[in-house]
Amino acid sequence: MGDGGQHHYYGDHVTMHGSGNTGIDKRGTQVQSPAPELQQALHELRALVGELRGEVPRSESDTLDDALPALRPGADVPQPVLRRALDAVARTASAANTLGPPVVEAVNRVLGLLGGH
Repeated sequence: MGDGGQHHYYGDHVTMHGSGNTGIDKRGTQVQSPAPELQQALHELRALVGELRGEVPRSESDTLDDALPALRPGADVPQPVLRRALDAVARTASAANTLGPPVVEAVNRVLGLLGGH
């Protein structure tokens, strides 16, 4: 092995010892849908972001528009992507006057439900 003894496996890797082996369990784990509380928090956040768009300059509203797809309740978005979208919304909202604080609060609620704030 020329790679320092490291093994790189893609897909199934099975090591079988002895006899009586009957196969591989391919059931895997079921993907769970997001909790209803998270769905509701995302829905509320999206509504606030929609209102916030009217309070910020065009360049900032573009940032919000870019974040919206990741904030869709039920969207199959990896957590790092969702967190980046939440961060972009919070940064934009922190500069807004009236709706900024409620949006930041909504972002923090979502982060809390994700287990990261």
